[in-house]
Amino acid sequence: MKVFVAGSTGAIGRALVPRLVAAGHEVAGLARDEAKARQVEAMGARAAVAEPFDRESLIAAVRGFAPEVVIHELTSLAGVPDFRRFDDYFEQTNRMRTQVAQSLLAAARVAGARRFIAQSYCGWPYARVGGPVKTEEDPLDRQPPHAFRRTLAAIRFLEETVQSSHDLPAFALRYGAFYGPGTSIARDGAAVAMVRKRRFPIVGEGGGVWSFIHIEDAASATIAAMTRGEPGIYNVVDDDPAPVAEWLPALAAAIGAPPPPRVPTWLGWLLLGEGGVSMMTKVRGGSNAKARRELAWEPRYSSWRVGFAEGL
Repeated sequence: MKVFVAGSTGAIGRALVPRLVAAGHEVAGLARDEAKARQVEAMGARAAVAEPFDRESLIAAVRGFAPEVVIHELTSLAGVPDFRRFDDYFEQTNRMRTQVAQSLLAAARVAGARRFIAQSYCGWPYARVGGPVKTEEDPLDRQPPHAFRRTLAAIRFLEETVQSSHDLPAFALRYGAFYGPGTSIARDGAAVAMVRKRRFPIVGEGGGVWSFIHIEDAASATIAAMTRGEPGIYNVVDDDPAPVAEWLPALAAAIGAPPPPRVPTWLGWLLLGEGGVSMMTKVRGGSNAKARRELAWEPRYSSWRVGFAEGL
């Protein structure tokens, strides 16, 4: 199968492209320059050089390859976000979720692709009411923290664009928080460095529920969506959504770091702002039941409890 991957040199792209190549697929990876092109070629794929924000060159690059599947994994992320300036951190990524997503979907149509798969997110976008674990049928937050509003609007736009694609089967994969090689939760990752320095505190009771996914499991779910399931939205997470008060000490133990500090909620507001306190105390996790059922997918690391110990 011919597969075009936008975001081929990012964390998930570096896990996804070699898997696709090893499975015998013909893969083209989007590259913004010659340096990125060499990285794509080193993974065994063909480099398609184009500027993502140049709609015409992007469409031409996709059309020239004539893929059967187009996968949108483009982000512009590095390090750990400042929760007080969350939307600023995600500004470029949000353009990729809106402007570039539209261009790639148009390109997929022009090229005659049979499926379109885009990266979304599972966890904090869900409404912070009701039970701790949400399905794809549950509503997203109508009143997110102020610093998160533009980012959630971009996620909504992406998912609505996918759901309104009736002529081309389209999927939005709501990945959980990535961990594993190339992510911020890796042995050399930025979040792990913060945990080692005790700069990643538990706020209040630490009741915010997070869902995780190992980067290799995210890649395997993406490959499953190339041929399985009905179009729509899927949570791609492990089986074990858990509160911060559980997973953060376990992460510290897995990397041999001291236990994370605990701070009262009022201090959390000063350190992390409204959004950071929400992430630590109020957010909800996601259920992977739909992805397991409809994509016939099973994560290698069914729980971060094993993944933190073995998969970083």
